Amino acid sequence: MAAKTDTEVIIGGKVFTLSGYESEEYLQKVASYINNKIAEYNKIDSFRRQPLDTQNVLMQLNIADDYFKAKKQISMLEEEIQTKEKELYDLKHELISTQIKLESTEKNIKDMQRELNENTKKIIRMETELKDSNHKK
Repeated sequence: MAAKTDTEVIIGGKVFTLSGYESEEYLQKVASYINNKIAEYNKIDSFRRQPLDTQNVLMQLNIADDYFKAKKQISMLEEEIQTKEKELYDLKHELISTQIKLESTEKNIKDMQRELNENTKKIIRMETELKDSNHKK
C-alpha cells in the first residue's frame, strides 16, 4: 500500500494541509482545479454579490456538474471502446477466415497447376506418339 502524503496547498488564499494516498503532484493539481473554479466565478458580478454560503453551494453544484459530465463522457467512451473491440474481434475473425480461404485457394491453384503440367506432358507424349505412328505408316 502506498504511503500517506501530507501536502500544503493554497486554496482561495488560505493554506490547507491535504492528506491522501495520492502523490503530492496530484493533490496540488486538485487544489489548482479548485482555485481555477474560484477565479472563474469571482469574475462574475452576480456571483460575487451572493452571500458566501450561496457562493459555496453554487461552486459545489458546478463541481458536481463537471463530475457528472466527466462520468457520462467516460461511460460513452467505454461503450465506444467496447464497440471498437467487438469490431476489431470481428475483423480479426474475418481476416483469419479469409487467410484460410486464401491458403485453400493457393493449394487448389498448385494442384491445378500440377494437373495442368501432367496433362500438358500427356498431350506432348500423345502428339509425339501420333507423329511417330504417322511416320511409320
